[in-house]
Amino acid sequence: METATLLTVVLVIALALFFDFTNGFHDTANAMATPIATGALKPKTAVLLAAVLNLVGAFLSTEVAKTISGGIINEDQISSSVFPAIILAGLIGAITWNMLTWLLGLPSSSSHALFGGLIGATIVGVSATAINFGVVMSKVILPAIIAPLTAGIIAFTATKLAYALTRRYDSKPDGRDGFRVGQIFTSSLVALAHGTNDAQKTMGIITLLLITVGLQDHPEPELWVVFACAFTIALGTYMGGWRIIRTLGKGLTEVKPAQGFAAEASTASTILASSALGFALSTTQVASGSVIGSGLGRRGSTVRWRTVGRIFIGWVLTLPAAGAVGALAAFVVVALPTWGIVIDFFLAVAIVLFLFWRSRRNEVNASNAMSEVADSGAAVKVKRNPPPTRRQRAIAREEARAAAKSAKAGKNGDRR
Repeated sequence: METATLLTVVLVIALALFFDFTNGFHDTANAMATPIATGALKPKTAVLLAAVLNLVGAFLSTEVAKTISGGIINEDQISSSVFPAIILAGLIGAITWNMLTWLLGLPSSSSHALFGGLIGATIVGVSATAINFGVVMSKVILPAIIAPLTAGIIAFTATKLAYALTRRYDSKPDGRDGFRVGQIFTSSLVALAHGTNDAQKTMGIITLLLITVGLQDHPEPELWVVFACAFTIALGTYMGGWRIIRTLGKGLTEVKPAQGFAAEASTASTILASSALGFALSTTQVASGSVIGSGLGRRGSTVRWRTVGRIFIGWVLTLPAAGAVGALAAFVVVALPTWGIVIDFFLAVAIVLFLFWRSRRNEVNASNAMSEVADSGAAVKVKRNPPPTRRQRAIAREEARAAAKSAKAGKNGDRR
């Protein structure tokens, strides 16, 4: 292998692992948004638990990695000398969008940012024929539409059942306080599920690179790749995506423990099932769908369609925006074959450093954090005073009769 190609491979692997790191602090913390909001877990404890479970989850499955390394891009149509540069350009698009949305606190998908960056870079650097649009549609686009809807329906049903089976009332201050313990289990499942899905995307990218340059001949990730990606995403999670967690003081402060339990159970089941099938999902989108569904499951709730529309626009913009940056980076590589890769790499480093420096002006930490999933909680409005249930009306009538009887007895006593 030529020295220039080897250097490019090293740079791409370094950038891929950095993307994995940004995925950790950008997306994974959403798994713990609802238990932090309801008080089931302290913020730092929740993030540490999420980091450990992401590490474990990354070792449980490699189906998503195989989808990326052997499905989305037709690597046989791309020269081994060009392909590393294309992957580098795609990663620049994904990282730039991830860092920008992290700075602004906007809802977005790290997964779709990665796919968008790769697709945009491949189209400009090679041609559109190098993209397997059938796999993109079946494994990326359709799941992105169906999964949040499915998760919302499951969460809606689970919330209805939770309130019906416990025979208590939404007007109670703690809203089924017993569900707080259950939330620790379900939120842990979400973190585990995230590891089985998102960490594998970086595994797939590195494996695809190694296959293209002839260092690997099978789509299964090597053990060192699995270890590196698992550790990196766990480290990113532990560093704390506080700017994205944003739990306190916004939409999710209205989430009751029963809702949080139902939403997390729905999110975990949806992602785990999709990981087994090799579907590359967005944790943010699935979690948001679950939060909206669980909110609608509460009696007296209505949808804030304007907020839903804003969230949806953020989702839709992610893939083309990251694709545009990836395409621009690929154009630099094509225009300057010798220095294009070096220029792209240092531009990526400069963008990351600038955005990180800019974020220090308005630092977000465990004491003032909120979550982008909290925006989904704001999409559902619940009446402060829901209509009384049959039992509540019966108790009120009994209390009124007792009060009337007591007042009558008091009058009779005064006459004597």
